[in-house]
Amino acid sequence: MTGNVTVSTRAPIGRLRSLLFAPAVRPDLIAKLPTSGADGVVIDCEDATPPGAKSQGRANATALAREIAGRGSQVFVRVNAVASRWFEEDLQHGLCAELAGIVVPKLDSAAQIDSLERALARAGRTELPVLAGIETALGVADARGLLAHPRLHAAYFGAEDFIADMGGVRTPGNQEVLYARSQVALAGRLAGVPTLDQVVTDFRNDAAFEREVREARALGFQGKLCIHPGQVALANAGFVPSQAEVDHARRLLEAYERASASGVAAIEFEGQMVDEPLAARARQTLAAAGADEETA
Repeated sequence: MTGNVTVSTRAPIGRLRSLLFAPAVRPDLIAKLPTSGADGVVIDCEDATPPGAKSQGRANATALAREIAGRGSQVFVRVNAVASRWFEEDLQHGLCAELAGIVVPKLDSAAQIDSLERALARAGRTELPVLAGIETALGVADARGLLAHPRLHAAYFGAEDFIADMGGVRTPGNQEVLYARSQVALAGRLAGVPTLDQVVTDFRNDAAFEREVREARALGFQGKLCIHPGQVALANAGFVPSQAEVDHARRLLEAYERASASGVAAIEFEGQMVDEPLAARARQTLAAAGADEETA
């Protein structure tokens, strides 16, 4: 433990500023995934695959994941929920050795994670990283305990399923999911696992997507779910510091460190009062920019 933050010992998952989904029943779309520029791509055997096509979706996921793996993006398969009748078959027949991980939707209890572990063991995939979907009322309420589980490597917040479970109404302003989004981002921070923000279903609305990326980054998310290739570049750009942010952080730190060397702990900088918390944020900005340059 470091302070009140749990330090995870699990192997880190690769950077996921953007996670692009394609239906398992659409080989034509899956074939285009490697050219999208997404950090991660998901062959979706869950919501995007109809009940009558689950078997075909699994077969496609296995074969096509092998074809697109190693071509620039981490490749995942989203299986059906643990409580569904398709879950066990998905793990037995929908995975391949080339996967970067498995996406498991609607996880909301420790018992489900235990069931997932046993099922992965039966499938011979005990090492496979798990990206958990937190998208039910119970999942959001218990997110801190769930994401602290060492079997989970990353998580996303699913607004559409969450609001359906709540019996609520989705609005353009996202007020109805602000608390839930914040809970998932906070749980990820405390558990030391990256979290990804909700989809924007209006995939032609770039302005809405960019606004949600800004909101998500402000809340502490590290990436965003994408349902159209056009959203990928917006997510990739939005989850790294801009040049203006980097320049501001450098100027702030230079001024702050000069003052600190002379024994002054708080300064006025460009119309703003700056002390150690703001200096720490500036250091984080520069560290994030440096990490992005190294992985570019």
